[in-house]
Amino acid sequence: MIFNSTSEKFIFFKVPVLLFSFLPLFLISGPFLSDLSLSLISVLFIIYCLKKKNFSYFKKKYFYFFLIFWFYLILNSLTNDLNLDSLKISFFYFRFGVFVIAIVALVETDDRFVKYFFYCIFWCFLILIIDGYYQYFVGKNIIGFKTPNLNRVSSFFGEKQILGSYLSRFWPIFFGLSIFILKKKNKLFFILILIFILSEVLIFLSGDRTAFFYINLSAIFIILFSQKLTKLRLYTLISSLALILIISFYNPNAKERLIDHTLSQMNITNETVSEGKEIYIFSKEHNQMYLSAYKMFLDNKIFGVGIKNFRNYCDDENYKSEFSCSTHPHNTYVQILAETGLLGFIFLLFALFYFCKHIIVHIYRKIKGKIYFTDFEICILSGLAIYLWPFIPNGNVFNNWINITLFINFPFLILSRKLIKN
Repeated sequence: MIFNSTSEKFIFFKVPVLLFSFLPLFLISGPFLSDLSLSLISVLFIIYCLKKKNFSYFKKKYFYFFLIFWFYLILNSLTNDLNLDSLKISFFYFRFGVFVIAIVALVETDDRFVKYFFYCIFWCFLILIIDGYYQYFVGKNIIGFKTPNLNRVSSFFGEKQILGSYLSRFWPIFFGLSIFILKKKNKLFFILILIFILSEVLIFLSGDRTAFFYINLSAIFIILFSQKLTKLRLYTLISSLALILIISFYNPNAKERLIDHTLSQMNITNETVSEGKEIYIFSKEHNQMYLSAYKMFLDNKIFGVGIKNFRNYCDDENYKSEFSCSTHPHNTYVQILAETGLLGFIFLLFALFYFCKHIIVHIYRKIKGKIYFTDFEICILSGLAIYLWPFIPNGNVFNNWINITLFINFPFLILSRKLIKN
């Protein structure tokens, strides 16, 4: 990026850099500031490109793929009862693709601000850990937020109870940047190891079962596919699991939601199995939502019922059951099938195929003693793997907060691949 004046540099570089650096903090405050920051970064970058008449940044294969998906989302909204909420989500989804291109361009201009982003995550994790454990032992956090559930810790997220989701989604990129930016001899690195261990335990204490699965999935991914991080990641994982076992021994309520309650919801007990009773997918509620979504897909195979329309159709007598209604069906693959049909599902399958293809190439190269993905890239990919994993309940695919935590990974992966290619 080229700037002709200090004011131009301030508007089109320093402001976006500041907004991006504070994104981890804004995501704790809620979706408003984080979405506003992402949108401003995208708008300022588009204005810059228009002003300079330079659109070369957008001439990338991955952006073309995103554009095709974006066009399909708009078409889907226009052909499914013209739901204004759906059209709003589809049309403004464009900002996520522009955001990725903008951050890549900003880092290529001056990569020093990546450290600002890293230290923002560092302080966010440190504060959440201190506050989360304080809430666990005292019953309320440092500003007076009480735990909404006796078996769950939520820290500053309060009733939203997404502490575990935040930590698990940012953990891989935080871990990767720590290795990339700091040397192992750095004193701060040893503090980071303690933060890594305590944050994993805090995810367990948050009671978020999906988040706990995510952190372990990303851990296994790094252990299996990294070159030099296997021992370090194994050490942090074993240490955190050991602490979790100790906590569970002295406080059985801590594991009640994650293990006992989960088995109970799935109807997996000695009695129910022996009596041949129905076993549910995750829970009776999830089971019925999935069946409802599947029926919607069968009736609307090509285009689905439309983005954000599951909530409008789940009360229909053709799909309704006791627990079938919710804002979304709580599974990425099920939601994409129900709301965007086979055409939308093809994009997801392509992303999964592309991901698996390159991981297979990485495994082959690793066996041969060669490097395909760097350890930093493996950390980022472990963070992306949690979004592509099909067999787990999760949030709304089109939720702004979730999409920001997803797309924030791509600039780092793109820049790292470009660096190796060069």
